[in-house]
Amino acid sequence: IAGQSKANPAGAILSAALLLRLSLGLEEEAQAVEHAVAGAIADGCRTPDIAAGGPAVTTQEFGATVAERIAVA
Repeated sequence: IAGQSKANPAGAILSAALLLRLSLGLEEEAQAVEHAVAGAIADGCRTPDIAAGGPAVTTQEFGATVAERIAVA
C-alpha cells in the first residue's frame, strides 16, 4: 500500500501521544491527541483497512481530520 494513500496513520499518531505523555510529561496534550483519533474514527473517518466496506478516506484526509480536532481542543 506504499504510495497509495491507503495506510492508516492512527498508530503513528497515537505513538506521538505516548511521546507527549511519557517522554515530555504533557498529559493534557497526549489526551487531546488520543481523543482526536478516537473521535475521528467514531465519526466515520476511516482508512480502507478499517472501513469495513463503508466509505474510506486517504491517509492524508485522516491525518488532517485528526489535526483539525486537536486544533479545536
